[in-house]
Amino acid sequence: MKIYNTMSRKKEEFKPINPGEVKMYACGPTVYNFFHIGNARTFIIFDTIRRYLEYRGYKVNFVQNFTDIDDKMIKRANEEGITVKELGDRFIKEYYKDADGLNIERATTNPRATEFMDNIIKFVSDLIDKGYAYEVEGDVYFSTKKFKDYGKLSGQNIEDLQAGARISVDERKKDPMDFAIWKSEKPGEPSWKSPWGKGRPGWHIECSCMVHDLLGETIDIHGGGMDLIFPHHQNEIAQSEARTGKKFVNYWMHAAYLNIDNKKMSKSLNNFFTAREVLEMYSKDVIRFFMLSAHYRNQLNFSKDLLESAKSSVERIYNTIGNLESLLLEIKDNNNSKDEKDFEVKLQSYRDKYVEKMDDDFNTADAISVIFDLVKDINLNLNNNSSKKIVNDALELIRELGSPLGILQDSTKGSLEEKIEKLIEDRQKARKEKNWALADQIRDELNSRGIILEDTPKGVRWHLK
Repeated sequence: MKIYNTMSRKKEEFKPINPGEVKMYACGPTVYNFFHIGNARTFIIFDTIRRYLEYRGYKVNFVQNFTDIDDKMIKRANEEGITVKELGDRFIKEYYKDADGLNIERATTNPRATEFMDNIIKFVSDLIDKGYAYEVEGDVYFSTKKFKDYGKLSGQNIEDLQAGARISVDERKKDPMDFAIWKSEKPGEPSWKSPWGKGRPGWHIECSCMVHDLLGETIDIHGGGMDLIFPHHQNEIAQSEARTGKKFVNYWMHAAYLNIDNKKMSKSLNNFFTAREVLEMYSKDVIRFFMLSAHYRNQLNFSKDLLESAKSSVERIYNTIGNLESLLLEIKDNNNSKDEKDFEVKLQSYRDKYVEKMDDDFNTADAISVIFDLVKDINLNLNNNSSKKIVNDALELIRELGSPLGILQDSTKGSLEEKIEKLIEDRQKARKEKNWALADQIRDELNSRGIILEDTPKGVRWHLK
């Protein structure tokens, strides 16, 4: 298995610290609002990576945090006249609701920053003791120039970063690039007691602390969106490695941006969508299929047309699943012929191709293409004359290959039959009204789905091709 490492800018053979186990951390949401569709792509990607690692036999300890104390949370809580904790409690529940809706599995642990305050204070104290941080009037800053490799993740030296960065103006800092790891108390803000007076942690320190306490000094995989490479992940590296003197992360992974109609998502452009809004229009399978239809390191354009195309693709696969489920009810013979034994070998070859694609830096786009080739082959080769075993094996393989992607697990039984019966009812109505064109159109649509209609004296009967 190979993973593209943002740090080295190349694909590397994946070798976990402990054989058969993976320690993995992905940055989660700041819980002041519903998460948007761009966040959803990142969450789906790392959920898929975790699922696939488990599919390949690894035991994955996956941590995804909740940032439940920061400037945005304080601002919104004050506007609503509630506490920051009440706001966090509310939107953590909303996160789980939308994540469940997207079939995102719960992380092994979802820690909240505020649960680690004593550990964060100890972390900050250790950095001060080691000479990497300094206190000014209750604020504590990390000294970036003390950490000689600062900028290595983004591939830029500290001077280049300083020239291009939006730096908060604070004349008390020793250097403009120094960043806050502890912030002194301000009116209207929640705060905690510390050796430097009451205050709260900076954003970057919380992830370093939670990684250290829940996964260890060095972990296998750390990821998030590309926007986190600098400064968040770079600052995590600086803090963590300054404290321990050890390598922080072996493989850095970053998901590319999601554009809306070829433009950056923005509330000012009125092209801002929450995951919940999109879930009201499309199923979890359609959204996940769409999000995984491009490689995670490639930008993806989000549009209604592309979602409709994803919907059609998912329906085609589910039609095949429905056909296989119906065949299992119809077929009585369970003896494999020689041709079917050859087809069993072919099914295994699809499994092998799928693994080959996913082992190559989790190439979900190519993995989906393998599933489509499999479905096409099944449609051409399996029918009422096939054995139950080969039909069942084909059905299980589609489900198996869909599982790491978090798709194709729903049963079509019932829902498929309801759709067919509704179309037949519409056709009968069209025939009664002598709307022959519509009646023929419905028949053709059913035929394209592999449904054959028979007009009998007792009414219309249907069966699968």
